[in-house]
Amino acid sequence: MRRSLAGVALAVTSMVALSFLIPLAALVMSLVKDQSVTAAEQQAAALAPVLALTTDPSALRESAASLDAAQYVVVHLPDEPALGASRAPAALLERAQQGRESISQHMTGGWICLQPVVLPGDQVAVIENFVPEEELTRGVTASWTVMLLLAVGLVGGSVLVADRLGAKVVRSSKRLAHASQALGRGNLDARVDPMGPRELREAGIAFNTMAHRMTELLAVERELVADLSHRLRTPLTALHLATERMAGSPESARVEAAVCALETELRAIITAARTPLAVGPMGQGMLGPDEGTDTGTAHHATHLGAAGPRCEAADVVRRRTAFWAVLAEQQNRPCSLDLTQEPAAVGLSEDDVAAVVDALIGNVFRHTPPGTAFAVRVARTAQAVELVVEDAGPGIPEPEQALSRGSSTGSSGLGLDIARRAGSVTGGSMRIARGPRGGARITVVFGLAAPLPSGRAPRASRRRTGWPRAR
Repeated sequence: MRRSLAGVALAVTSMVALSFLIPLAALVMSLVKDQSVTAAEQQAAALAPVLALTTDPSALRESAASLDAAQYVVVHLPDEPALGASRAPAALLERAQQGRESISQHMTGGWICLQPVVLPGDQVAVIENFVPEEELTRGVTASWTVMLLLAVGLVGGSVLVADRLGAKVVRSSKRLAHASQALGRGNLDARVDPMGPRELREAGIAFNTMAHRMTELLAVERELVADLSHRLRTPLTALHLATERMAGSPESARVEAAVCALETELRAIITAARTPLAVGPMGQGMLGPDEGTDTGTAHHATHLGAAGPRCEAADVVRRRTAFWAVLAEQQNRPCSLDLTQEPAAVGLSEDDVAAVVDALIGNVFRHTPPGTAFAVRVARTAQAVELVVEDAGPGIPEPEQALSRGSSTGSSGLGLDIARRAGSVTGGSMRIARGPRGGARITVVFGLAAPLPSGRAPRASRRRTGWPRAR
């Protein structure tokens, strides 16, 4: 934009300068020429009264010598030699004498002026004055140079002013663009200092208002999530009391473990929701390596590369599938697991990958009857890692509607939306189709994470556990 504004100013100012400069240059040349010719005619006319008084050659020479450019003044007396070096053509001189007319015209080398004077006895003398070519253009070059310099200064000044104005506009636009990109990457503190033209200042003020309002809405939403999650602790307390009354029964230990896992999950949700606003790969609040960690909670390695978190997808899928396999055994669900032996690092934390696995496998348990088989597979391609979960259930009749939150098919759409967003933030995608078992086949494609710098140590982060999530 800055270069464009300077180019426009250069073009417009140049056209304006040329439109004035060319006619003005021609006018200056014409004025200089007219002034020179007029001066020559006045000099010839000034010598005419002297001829009316005397025709003495010495007196005439003395009078001509007092004039400017006397070397070009010549007096032609009748029947006598010319007083001076004449440059007038003979035919032109004869015309002035016989016709008794003043002649002023251009000739080779300059301009000639002939002024006839009637002497006593009806005789005619002619006063000749010659203006050389250089006198006709004297001062024109200097005038043109001054006008050209003024035009160049005018054009350069207008370009400089346009460039400064353009730089101010571009600087304001870049700051607004950088702040928008920072906000899009999750920096909720990104603001812009309104500057530049009035329109850009108003845009900057509107951006700051939008960012402030967005931060407020996200804070309210996160607090609401924390409050709703906290309300679930009351029924959990009742479940703890129920398991105590079931002490001694074969199912009591399993139910107690499930309740503890659910309570741990709720505690993690509340802690994450009430941490300061930050945006992670999937748009959720991120905990530091030690925040929200409970005593006795298992830790698993999640590497943090230069571009963000990363983990081995196959390891996370293996652990989460083992968790669900216990419930699958209780419901007589055949379960198979096929994991790639190649490195399968993806640009997500273990929590995010675990959330995807829990969402997809949880959908199988929620939307298929007990005894329905399912399979989990992790495959490595040249540029991606594919997570495939398929079952032998009724399938998903309307995949597009299933991806919409709050759909009317009895599904909230949250689980599949979690999986879709996890794939998209790594440059991947998600596909829903009918698998060879006759049921749904959901494929989540994760982009491979960039290699870790050599010598970088892994950081630990807490792995969340959970129960089936809504589709």
